[in-house]
Amino acid sequence: MTTSENKVAVITGGSRGIGKAVAEALVAQGTRVVIGDILDDDGHQTVQQLNSHCSGDTIMAAYIHTDVTLYKDVIALFRFAEATFGGVDIAFLNAGIINGADNVFLPLEDEVETNLPKVNITGVIKCTKVAVLHMAKRGGGVIVNTASVAGFLSGMQLAHYYATKHAVVGWTRSMKMLKDICNVRVNAVCPHWVATDMQGIIINKEGSEPYKQLVKHSPQVNIETVVRGVMMLIEDEKRNAETLLTLPGDVIRVQEPIATYEEILTPEYAALEDSYQPLLLEHYKKQLEHALDRYGL
Repeated sequence: MTTSENKVAVITGGSRGIGKAVAEALVAQGTRVVIGDILDDDGHQTVQQLNSHCSGDTIMAAYIHTDVTLYKDVIALFRFAEATFGGVDIAFLNAGIINGADNVFLPLEDEVETNLPKVNITGVIKCTKVAVLHMAKRGGGVIVNTASVAGFLSGMQLAHYYATKHAVVGWTRSMKMLKDICNVRVNAVCPHWVATDMQGIIINKEGSEPYKQLVKHSPQVNIETVVRGVMMLIEDEKRNAETLLTLPGDVIRVQEPIATYEEILTPEYAALEDSYQPLLLEHYKKQLEHALDRYGL
């Protein structure tokens, strides 16, 4: 186990809800926090609260407007964190939306189909790539993505949202080699229903009365349970490429992946794959060196 004390964390979507709760937990342990969000008023208010116990010119938190779908904003976020607090050790990639998740048939509009994956999938990918460069320069770090139990389940009511969270789970698990490449761990917290503003968007939509009743009677997860799961993923150095469920009843457990299928992994192919891994590791180490040089780190 490691401690988050004296570390620096970047949190996307940290102005309220789960992101804010994690920011509060980190600051309480001595971590300095930079929040990136598009909710500027909420973001500044949250940072003001986080800094309310600081003395003199000392601050524990800072805010910068960040649209996670834009590389220029993501790059500015991490460079701001480095300029303000000296580097980045932790990234909690929590920004996400649910708007448009239930448009299965209509409307047939490009913007409707692109907004959700742009934030929930592409935003996570872009933030991961930039975070890794800053963490690699610093000798390592940890990234925690906000996925969901929806990343393992399915349902037509929120089909678009389910699809994006499946993608976050897949991306997280695919980053397992980063630990060997540059000492960066990538994990995902996967909550069940939490009483946040995002839940309200769905249950308050016109025509959603039957679904509202379903959600109303569904067991809820305490936000404290989600925060505890995030902190476990940050502080336990053995946790890598892990998808951690946070469930009703204060239950936290790992959702294990399927390693492979026996029809695929013949003895010959298994031997070939084992011999390929060291080559792949060296390939990505060289790619990282090139990326750091090109990015100017």
